[in-house]
Amino acid sequence: MSDPAVDVVELLVTAHRYTEDRGLDPDDLPPRYRRVFWTESTEDESSPGTVQRPLHVTEADAKTATGVERPWEAVSDLLFTQREEFSGEISLTQSGMAVEWLLDRVDDDRLRSNPVLAKIADESDEAFEATYEEASDENRPIRADRVWIDALLDEYFDEEEDAEMLDLVTVRAPEEIEMTLKDLVLTDDQEGEIRKLMKAIEHREYLANIGLREIGKLLFVGPPGTGKTTAARALAHELGLPFVEVKLSMVTSQYLGETAKNVEKTFEVAKRLAPCILFIDEFDSVAKTRRSDEHAALKRAVNTLLKSIDDISLVRDEVLLISATNHPDQLDAAAWRRFDEIVNFPKPDREMRADILRVITRQMEIAEFDPDVVADRTEGLTGSDLRLVLREAVLEALTDDRMAITQEDIMDAVSDFEERDNLKNMDMIEGEGAEVPEVAGDGGGEHDHDGHDHSH
Repeated sequence: MSDPAVDVVELLVTAHRYTEDRGLDPDDLPPRYRRVFWTESTEDESSPGTVQRPLHVTEADAKTATGVERPWEAVSDLLFTQREEFSGEISLTQSGMAVEWLLDRVDDDRLRSNPVLAKIADESDEAFEATYEEASDENRPIRADRVWIDALLDEYFDEEEDAEMLDLVTVRAPEEIEMTLKDLVLTDDQEGEIRKLMKAIEHREYLANIGLREIGKLLFVGPPGTGKTTAARALAHELGLPFVEVKLSMVTSQYLGETAKNVEKTFEVAKRLAPCILFIDEFDSVAKTRRSDEHAALKRAVNTLLKSIDDISLVRDEVLLISATNHPDQLDAAAWRRFDEIVNFPKPDREMRADILRVITRQMEIAEFDPDVVADRTEGLTGSDLRLVLREAVLEALTDDRMAITQEDIMDAVSDFEERDNLKNMDMIEGEGAEVPEVAGDGGGEHDHDGHDHSH
C-alpha cells in the first residue's frame, strides 16, 4: 500500500527540481502531475500549452496529483515541509533533507514512473537499478495527454465550422483506454504483426534513412466481436499514443454536408496529434459507395479518403493507420492495395475460447469452474459473445442475492444466449409483427458489441 507522506513528498521534490532545473521539460513529469500544472497560456506559438515554471503546489493540487485526501496532514510533522496559510501552498524548507528522506523510501518501480525523481536518484549515492534514461523511455510524452489533445483540437479546429468533422472523430488519450495487450487473447499471427508494428515505430528514423516509407498501414479483417477495435485501442494504450477513431459509415452518410472536406480534416486531426494511431472502422463502406451509381459527392469523398491513405505515412507523419472491416468480400482491389499488412481476426477456436474465458473470469469467484467445458459448448461464439454470457451469469446470480457464480450459472447463461441469439434472425414484417424462422446452423452468429472481443 502506498504511503501518503511518500506520495506528497515525491510531488514536492519533483515540483522543486522541475522549477530549478531548466534541462527538464514537461515530458519528464509524470502524466498525473502534468494534468495538474498544465496551462494553455504559453509563449511558444507552436505548442497548444505546456507546464510553466515555477510550480506551486497547493493542497488542492496535491490532492489531485497524488490522490491523498489530506495532503498537509500527511507531511505536516516532517521537518522539511511548510504550508502557507493564506494560499494553501505546501513547499519544502530544506530540499536536500527531503530528497534524502524520500530516496530512503522509494524503489525502482517508483523511479521508473517519474523521470525527475530518477534523475535525482542518478545523482545520489543511493544504489538503484532504474535510470533517468529508462524512466524517460517509459514515461508517456505530454503530446498524449488529454489536456494536450483538447487544447490542440481547440486551437486548430473551429467548433462551429468544423462541427461535422469533429462529430465524425473520437479521440482517446492512452490513459482513457482501460484495455491492455495483456488483457487480450491473440493468435500467433496477430501477436507477430503487433510486435513488428512496435519495432517499426521504435525505429522510424532508421526506416526513413533506408528509404522504407511504405509501412504502417494495416487492415484488420474478421467478423464482428473478434477483437479488431479492442486490439487497436490496446495497442494505443501500450504505445502511449492518442487513438483517433472514425467510423467510415458516418463519413459516407447522406446527411453530412461537405463530406470530402471532412475526410481531409479527419486526416489532418491525426497529423496534428501525431504520433498517434488513426483507426478507420467499417472500411467496407468504401466499396459500397464506390459501386453505387448515386451520390457523386460521396464518391468524391471516398476518392479523397483513398488519396489521403496514400499520402499518410508512419515514417514521415508518425501516424499508424489501422482500418477494420467485417466484410472483406466487399472490398475491391483499389482498397486492398492501400495496405501493406492484412491481419486476420477469425472467430476463436476451442482453445482460444477457453483462454478468453480464463481472462474474463480472472477476478470472479466461480464454483467448480471448467472453462474447457464451456468452450466445448460455445462453438461459433466470439470473445464479445463470451463476455455477454458471463455478464448474464453474474446478473442472474445477483437476482438470487449471490455474489458468487457457479458452472451451472454459466451453462444456463450459454443456453439463454443461444435462444436470444436466434432472435436476431426474426423477419420483421411491417404491420404483421414478427415471424421466427427455423434455427440457423451457426451457433454463434455475427454480433457487433462495440469491439469488447477477445478480452477481459
